[in-house]
Amino acid sequence: MARRLRPVGLEFVESAPLRLVFAREVSAPPETVYRALADDMTGWPEWFTAVTLCRPVDGADGGKGREVRLKGGTRFRETIVATDVAERYAYRADESNAPGLRALVEEWRLTPAGTGTLVQWTFAADGAAPFRFAMKLGRAGMGRAFRDAVTALDRRLAAANA
Repeated sequence: MARRLRPVGLEFVESAPLRLVFAREVSAPPETVYRALADDMTGWPEWFTAVTLCRPVDGADGGKGREVRLKGGTRFRETIVATDVAERYAYRADESNAPGLRALVEEWRLTPAGTGTLVQWTFAADGAAPFRFAMKLGRAGMGRAFRDAVTALDRRLAAANA
């Protein structure tokens, strides 16, 4: 059953009690990576294997949002909170069935790196003590999932532009 989460702003990325930050370079330019993140939501399951569904929906307060489902049954209803083309894409979870989760913002920062892009993903969350503990234990697995996803995204973008 989905629960309403605490509404937080973009500043939560810096102030969250739990912050997991991962980065990886890809060969695609920032504009191309941004389009894959922000404009091709339905394509996320093709490169981020933890994601089984990602589609646009209405967000909170009439803004743009996303519905996301993960393997294992975790669901999110999100509001997009930042769309700085070729620089940043971020969203806040408004509802989720994740146990113990109280607030969540995810931010994708894109920085030019030579002819490619440095992709940095920040998972900023608050939750009950068992949730925070489990997430800290799962940090390595989340890092591996991020690396695999961004590597698959880079291959997908290269094939599309070949």
